[in-house]
Amino acid sequence: MLKKGPAKKVTIYLNEDTRAQHHGPLYQTVMEFLFNKGVSGATLIRPHSGFGPHRRMRSPDTEASMTELPIRVEFIDTPEKVERLMPLLYDLVTDGLIEVQDAVIVKAVSQDEAAEAPLAKHREARPAKMLRVFLGEADQWEGEPLYDAIVKRLRMLEVAGATVYRGILGYGAKGRTHKEGFFHLSRDLPIMISVVDSPEKIDEAIAAVEAMLGDGLIVISEVEIIRLVHTLPPEAPDGSR
Repeated sequence: MLKKGPAKKVTIYLNEDTRAQHHGPLYQTVMEFLFNKGVSGATLIRPHSGFGPHRRMRSPDTEASMTELPIRVEFIDTPEKVERLMPLLYDLVTDGLIEVQDAVIVKAVSQDEAAEAPLAKHREARPAKMLRVFLGEADQWEGEPLYDAIVKRLRMLEVAGATVYRGILGYGAKGRTHKEGFFHLSRDLPIMISVVDSPEKIDEAIAAVEAMLGDGLIVISEVEIIRLVHTLPPEAPDGSR
């Protein structure tokens, strides 16, 4: 399984009718090759239309070129594995295009790991900070609601958790009242985002939120958190539990 860190993304562009030597479709041969070489995962994508250096448009609407539709195979793996595979892929892809891009794995979770049932838990108490961000529901960030963008940013920073509260009535420094009612549907109701984490994580979150917040309020409080953590039993010397 891939882990956080540097990686390589490889994209192979083919035509659907391209054949491998003495085999079936080239895209099928490429997928089998990647599977047998233990690549973490690969995806076969059939775009709707496309054209290449031959300057011929291929799409399902053109009957003559329906069998020549573009095919794209994508996979991501460690730089070391991609470097080992590239000479073999170079020989395998006799008619097509191979693109390699630098990438970074920011999160990798296995369903098998996530589905493991916890067997024990212990209590954890420590000092922390609470961050509360007050803003308006209508506030935007690059075409999406600001509160949504802030939560996404906090997830990327691996902040422990964040909760968005939507108010039904409130006013701020400008003295304007915002409320929701049967005959009054405000599009700028008050929004509060609440976050609790270690002082270091909260300081990092403040810097990110402050860069995104145009007109709002940031409040910090010293708190103590009590956390119940599920853990597995210690591993025995022979590797059993």
